[in-house]
Amino acid sequence: MQALVIVAHGSHLNPDSSAPTHRHADTIRATGAFDEVKTGFWKEEPSLREVLRTVESDEVYVVPLFISEGYFTEQVIPRELRLSGWDVSEWESDGLSADTATLTAEDTGQTIHYCGPVGTHEAMTDVLVRRAETVTGDPDVGEGFGLAVVGHGTERNENSAKAIEYHAERVREMDRFDEVQALYMDEEPEVDDVTDYFESEDVVVVPLFIADGFHTQEDIPEDMGLTDDYRTGYDVPAEVDGHRIWYAGAVGTEGLMADVILERAADAGAAIESAIAAVREATREAGATSETDADGETPAAGD
Repeated sequence: MQALVIVAHGSHLNPDSSAPTHRHADTIRATGAFDEVKTGFWKEEPSLREVLRTVESDEVYVVPLFISEGYFTEQVIPRELRLSGWDVSEWESDGLSADTATLTAEDTGQTIHYCGPVGTHEAMTDVLVRRAETVTGDPDVGEGFGLAVVGHGTERNENSAKAIEYHAERVREMDRFDEVQALYMDEEPEVDDVTDYFESEDVVVVPLFIADGFHTQEDIPEDMGLTDDYRTGYDVPAEVDGHRIWYAGAVGTEGLMADVILERAADAGAAIESAIAAVREATREAGATSETDADGETPAAGD
């Protein structure tokens, strides 16, 4: 038997924080690729400390639903799962290349394949592009558009900025969008001045966050000038300084994130190629209709 455990931060204050984690787990569970698919959280139940006790399988693939390597992936999760012999050097990472470490859980005896975070996997680039397709309703979006990838900034986590720059560069190399820019909340270039960094009339803005919350639903929309008060909502696209801003919300809410989780597990040795193909096909079909209402119009992201 083999199991998948998706671990995430969760929140005591924001009930929507764990919603993407549960949704991606449901998507993967439906493929039948694993005998068990479980979720564990730092700030919600089931807790990281107890989640392995809910798993019957002897072999477990643990995938952190985090954007970057750092405190949680390097210290909190291994400690709470009680991974014997863990040391961050097991990943031999430069801040972007964490892969897999195979260890034993001290109190359950299970073999744990501890994977790097989803946010630094190359497949995340595809999710960013899919997010642009979803919010615009155009599977071929790119020509005539700019794309902004948004994160916190290096003052919070140096590796977080590395992930943002990494994916922005990968999208740039696709030569699909007219312009691609990495922007930040806490440092230059700031997302507040998004229109200063693009000549394109249409700009898709995708925050590299796992779940929608205070930053993605309140700070960023107000900072970009989409609205004076996030509680009143805003249009997508919204007119700002002569540009149309297509604000996509957190990348982690995109259905294709389930593919990145599976890719991490596959890299660790799980034989799930058919499941990856199934998820990509299912999320492609779902994405074609998820951002439009009955009249074919794009709803306001703040509604």
